[in-house]
Amino acid sequence: MCPHKLRKTRKMRGKRTVGWGQIGQHRKHGERGGRKVGRHKHLWSYTLRYMPNYFGKRGFKTPQTIKGTNKPTTINIGQLDQLIDKLNPQTPKTTTTAKKTKPKAISINLTELGIQKLLATGHTSKPLTIKVQTYSQTALKKIEEAGGKIISPQQLEETKIQQLEETQKEPTKT
Repeated sequence: MCPHKLRKTRKMRGKRTVGWGQIGQHRKHGERGGRKVGRHKHLWSYTLRYMPNYFGKRGFKTPQTIKGTNKPTTINIGQLDQLIDKLNPQTPKTTTTAKKTKPKAISINLTELGIQKLLATGHTSKPLTIKVQTYSQTALKKIEEAGGKIISPQQLEETKIQQLEETQKEPTKT
């Protein structure tokens, strides 16, 4: 870098254009990041072919938008109760036993609906059989109190493994 007194700005003091030609040149637009001549005119076909993303703004995602991307989609028990009313408007059929009448459990697969977690806010009076990846312990208690149950993929795998082990232990009769 050259010394302060040898710089071009020192030599051009009092000159109207400071060495940049006629009036108005080298003013305005600041640091535009290398906007080159002819990109909107005679070099337009070059721009389309080799630099399709030349114009426009591209940047980075703010931390606020990235923050919530890895959270699972959730549903509360109260919302689930309303969802079941929308999906199945009829009242559940009852099975009669010798002493009591029990309503049949309504089964719903939340993983097919794109919901990954069941939370406990709200109430339900219907017996539900729910398939979901994860759930809170209070949600499990509320569903069991209403006469339902929650099935997770881990439980399904465990029961399949147990059934396979039982079938392998039984001796084959010939």
